[in-house]
Amino acid sequence: FSTTGGGLRTFDDLVGDTSVMQALKAMGKRFARSREPVLILGESGTGKELFAQAIHKASPRANGSFISVNCAALPRELAESELFGYVEGAFTGAGKNGMAGSFEQANGGTIFLDEIGEMDLELQKKILRVLQERVVTRIGSSQSIPLDIRVISSTNRDIKEMVREKTFREDLYFRLNVIELVIPPLCRRKEDIPILIDYFIKRYNRS
Repeated sequence: FSTTGGGLRTFDDLVGDTSVMQALKAMGKRFARSREPVLILGESGTGKELFAQAIHKASPRANGSFISVNCAALPRELAESELFGYVEGAFTGAGKNGMAGSFEQANGGTIFLDEIGEMDLELQKKILRVLQERVVTRIGSSQSIPLDIRVISSTNRDIKEMVREKTFREDLYFRLNVIELVIPPLCRRKEDIPILIDYFIKRYNRS
């Protein structure tokens, strides 16, 4: 998923008026002014990607690309080429002109690594190297491409427990979790339910 246009949500688009949501929006706007990586934690369906989009749209990178990568859906055999790209002839079936990977596509903008907890350890190591060195090298190439990106990641898993169990790299966790945003489920902000009901009734009536 990639866009630089008006399809991204802003903080004004995030439905909810409880003190919890107001505080989350205020934190998100503050985080948007930073260059540091953000880790968004929350159960499935809490709107982690919507917050990531809003942070990007409120940031100085708003005119750059927002590249969303679903780490849970990346086929293991294609993950590296999807993330890092490849040059012509890098492997059997490689496209004639090569391909820019997600990190390269996000240059000047934001990359959103959704469900980062689903990524295997070997790929975690390679992503850590990209984030440390701020360069990416396409598969089959020796040329390093400088990166200027903002990294936002998310997970619905207990990533601290994964670090303790050594199923998630501690060094990558600390690299990604410079700023943390925790989005509570709807059962902890029930006052937003009537507002959401009204929003969806109006939305589906229009369609």
